[in-house]
Amino acid sequence: MTPGITLQSLGADINQADLADLIALLIDCVEGGASVGFMLPLPEARTEAFWRRKTALAASGDHGLLVARDAGGKIIGTVQVVLAQPENQPHRGDIIKLLVHRGARRLGVGEALMRAAQVGKTLLVLDTATGSAAERLYTRLGWRRVGVIPDYALYPDGRLTATTVYYLQLK
Repeated sequence: MTPGITLQSLGADINQADLADLIALLIDCVEGGASVGFMLPLPEARTEAFWRRKTALAASGDHGLLVARDAGGKIIGTVQVVLAQPENQPHRGDIIKLLVHRGARRLGVGEALMRAAQVGKTLLVLDTATGSAAERLYTRLGWRRVGVIPDYALYPDGRLTATTVYYLQLK
């Protein structure tokens, strides 16, 4: 990872600057075509409500919310781990919403976030848009491809995309 980039967990005590960074990050990724559950145009109010829900889940312990900061303290990436699982799956976590600002890609931010998310569970699962740059990252990090679900979701511009499911078994 590029020197000067630090990782941190966030919770309900999020400050306005961090909230603004998270809003800008999500909008940047969606405007860049990321299929992460949002369509264009993406109103700032919707992203703020999303991040407030996610920080509340992090504060409750149901989610892990990790962020990457640049040397100036600005949030340039994030990933979430869904920790709350069914009673018979306490060992499993779901990785969701790996987001890296377009201006901070290829600096090791995504890799650092994904490695930091591997704490406390022995099995992690995720899905990502088939053919995305994220697929190459996950494969490089040792994630195993399970399969492809066609026409699973929409890109922000309305085009259909398949999703590829991955898992990572940890020791």
